[in-house]
Amino acid sequence: MTPGQREIFRYVVNGLMATAVHYMVLSVNMTVLEFRFAGHANFVAALFGITASFLGSYYYVFSGKRGRMLPQLAKFGGFYAVIAVLHGAMLWLWTDHFGFDYRIGFLNATALQVSLSYLGNKYIVFR
Repeated sequence: MTPGQREIFRYVVNGLMATAVHYMVLSVNMTVLEFRFAGHANFVAALFGITASFLGSYYYVFSGKRGRMLPQLAKFGGFYAVIAVLHGAMLWLWTDHFGFDYRIGFLNATALQVSLSYLGNKYIVFR
């Protein structure tokens, strides 16, 4: 496996773990805590998923490119704040506006998030 392939593999593993955290918190918010709006439930869940993603990226995916944690965390946080807003807006439109199943909306929004986050992490946060 080339270094580039290894990085992508690690990114996928980290992304699956962070997505699982995000989805589990979203599910708890919707079913146990009974959030009224999927967009709000997703925003809270995104904070947990983003935290898991940063830690995995810092220690596992881009470990060879680790700089000082706080500056990278600041870039990561800003970048992911934008992605979280996009993710939440997509889920709000899909579920709260159009009335479709939040689980399918979550998958759609996550597909966009995956593409944007890899490029942003590789070329902005951990370059």
